[in-house]
Amino acid sequence: MEFESDNIKRILISEEDIIKRTNEIGAQITEDYKDDPPVVIGVIKGALYFFADLTRRIDLPVAIDMIGFGNIPDTTSNTGVVRITKDIDIDITGRRVIIVEDVIRTGLTTAYLISNLETKKPRDINVATMLYNPDRVLLPVPVKYVGFEITDGWLMGYGLDVREKGRNIPYIVELKSKP
Repeated sequence: MEFESDNIKRILISEEDIIKRTNEIGAQITEDYKDDPPVVIGVIKGALYFFADLTRRIDLPVAIDMIGFGNIPDTTSNTGVVRITKDIDIDITGRRVIIVEDVIRTGLTTAYLISNLETKKPRDINVATMLYNPDRVLLPVPVKYVGFEITDGWLMGYGLDVREKGRNIPYIVELKSKP
């Protein structure tokens, strides 16, 4: 890799492991929602690759949408409150919803997104995340599907970026130091 390659410590999660786990989660969602297909909402930008791969592995007629947000300086990291930059377009009233995240660390931002979506009166909301750090969770969120548990570390690839680069790497690397 041309970008940040000198800062790559190791491949943390291989492309093969990502494919295998995404297939397993897709099969589980297919089973869990077989009688009532969900609306699957991806969180832009980080979840883009997981969202695309996962929704193709769900063997149901799911509706899909995306939600985007931006950080608010001196606020988001402490409270999870974000600025919604792209809201969903689908009416989720009375529907089952799965939010697809790239990584959940503290749970603050995901809790805020859930709170925002709950105002639209869905039947229920669950979360699928590629990466989950249970040691840092400050606010519990309804994470039903987890790709991989992680610990602290700087990661890049499969949607995770360093200054908007590296998202397209088909596996996840751990960096030697903070980018």
